[in-house]
Amino acid sequence: MKTMEMTCIRCPMGCRLTVAQDGDSFTVTGNTCRRGEEYGIQEMRCPMRTVTSSVRVEGGRRPVCSVKTAENVKKADIPAVLEAIRALKATAPITIGDVLCPNVAGTGVDLVATAND
Repeated sequence: MKTMEMTCIRCPMGCRLTVAQDGDSFTVTGNTCRRGEEYGIQEMRCPMRTVTSSVRVEGGRRPVCSVKTAENVKKADIPAVLEAIRALKATAPITIGDVLCPNVAGTGVDLVATAND
């Protein structure tokens, strides 16, 4: 049996979770809402995160534009996503929601602008 303790980040409560895995079965304790249970199980199976950063911009009002992944990516893929972001240069004009890098780092998730420039 594998056990992991973590703090839930799905809501402001910050519940201290204990997640136990026995084969394909999971038991979550310490959560005060259903989201905590879902978060704990997801963290044990395959941790996922939204990546936020900034991309260099040419011809814009500012030298960078804030970006994020359109969906969560595997936590293990974050270094590759950040490397792809560092190599990226966008050209102004940029509008919120513009896809600046489709399928960033081969994750199947788009990188989108979160600011206008």
